[in-house]
Amino acid sequence: MKNALIKMHIAVFLWGFTGVLGRAISLQEYPLVWYRTLITALIFAVIIYYRKEMISLSRKEIVRFMGIGCIIAVHWVAFYGSIRYSNASIALTCLATAGIFTALLEPLILKSKFNISELFIGLIALIGMYSIYHFEVQYAFGIALGIFASILSSVFTIMNKKIVHNYPSRVVAFYEIASGFLFLTVLLPFYIYWQPKVSFVPSHMDWLWLWVLSLCCTVWGQSLALSALKKLSSFTAVLMVNLEPVYGILLAMLLFHENKDLGVGFYIGISLIALSVAFHTLLMLIERKRILKTGN
Repeated sequence: MKNALIKMHIAVFLWGFTGVLGRAISLQEYPLVWYRTLITALIFAVIIYYRKEMISLSRKEIVRFMGIGCIIAVHWVAFYGSIRYSNASIALTCLATAGIFTALLEPLILKSKFNISELFIGLIALIGMYSIYHFEVQYAFGIALGIFASILSSVFTIMNKKIVHNYPSRVVAFYEIASGFLFLTVLLPFYIYWQPKVSFVPSHMDWLWLWVLSLCCTVWGQSLALSALKKLSSFTAVLMVNLEPVYGILLAMLLFHENKDLGVGFYIGISLIALSVAFHTLLMLIERKRILKTGN
């Protein structure tokens, strides 16, 4: 159990680096994600080949994976766009609302009942986002992209819930990320026409950070998480994943001193969002205690 907790913490810490690396890489968000999906898909393909984990899928299943992969690709583009038009701290703060959006969107997608407590918690998070948006108006477009990325994160998380237990996780990741790469490649001529001056040539340091982002933050991070989940409950994993934005924001402030560029609105907003995450965690703990007590 102790080793599993350590592995999960390392995985979450690696995921927290994605925002910092997004700022460190000089590429615009579209080419950045195009390279990330390409490198990550290639690494997963090699691992799956040597571990002989590849399985055959029906056309319907492949289409489903491709749809989720396209959503993930757009989510990444929006997330790194949020960093470009604001900063890593604000983008990660927006991403911290993903769990709340999941609680709000899951009943609509899975056609289940709404939870009044979760709706109230979601309202607190939205007030926090409004506070950041209202006071940090110079980052308005970046905040909008961050919220869009958070909503997309909730959507593909909910969609993955319905299929992830039926297939090897690495195979799911490979199909989804490879599909995201193909989707971005198909749209590439339109993007180049719309943004003809955007460079797709990474610098030497960009290549280093792209490989770190793909190999460490994506492939290694997921492998550690998968290994940890063999020992940890999904409930424990969800609670630990809530630390990802915290790690990312602290790293951004430590490495880029972003706290000097942020005003009172950001701290009011992030406090409200942190409060909503804390309430959501408390709600999960109460529900888990009730289930363990009643056995239902």
